[in-house]
Amino acid sequence: MKMPPATVLWAFVALVLPVSLHAETARVAVAANFTAPMKLLAESFEKQTGHKAQLSFGSTGKFYAQIKGGAPFDVLLSADDETPARLEAEGDTVPATRFTYAIGRLVLWSATPGLVDDQGEVLRRNSFRHLAIAAPKLAPYGAAAIETLTRLGLLAAVQPKFVQGESIGQTFNFVATGNAELGFVALSQVYENGRLTRGSGWVVPAGMHSPLQQDAVLLTPGRNNPAATALLQFLKTEPARALMRGYGYAH
Repeated sequence: MKMPPATVLWAFVALVLPVSLHAETARVAVAANFTAPMKLLAESFEKQTGHKAQLSFGSTGKFYAQIKGGAPFDVLLSADDETPARLEAEGDTVPATRFTYAIGRLVLWSATPGLVDDQGEVLRRNSFRHLAIAAPKLAPYGAAAIETLTRLGLLAAVQPKFVQGESIGQTFNFVATGNAELGFVALSQVYENGRLTRGSGWVVPAGMHSPLQQDAVLLTPGRNNPAATALLQFLKTEPARALMRGYGYAH
């Protein structure tokens, strides 16, 4: 009998992460693109260790500003590798704790079946009214969308139709609710178990933009928090990585 993925994850992690007799809570700033898998991972983490992960979702750029302003996050799960490296250089992290937890993928997506073809030619036809992207200065997935459109030679043609979200989560909502016919979102937002969950999409070839390397790091407030340290260890386990792959992430 084949066990569900979550059951396999819990069983494996129980062998490698001890259950704490003194449960703590880790305050975690999570890039919006990682919302769906992180909610499941947090449940498994609590079940197996007793520790809790208090999750806040948003844009990496906003989290950087909040951390610099003194926000008491213990862990940052970024949408890029530059922000954790910058915080590290500025003395806001615990040394030697930064690592890549996932590599994301960009997808041009519509909630309408059949609207987006599997080559992205809908962009060249330019017959839509609104194209949603995340703010490129705040969200790495937005920057990747701009790179992709530039590579295609279509940026100037479609830019007047942009609807910009401050995070990839807000950008997804624009498309999911029909306020924009299509948009560039994170593959993880519309992908599960190897397929699109609804609508239509074009998975942007990885070579069309800079790699969406997503790094995690232990922030200074989490230095003595066992839950924060345990969470970072948990994210490195193979079952946790397998769950991420189910949402389209690579490693």
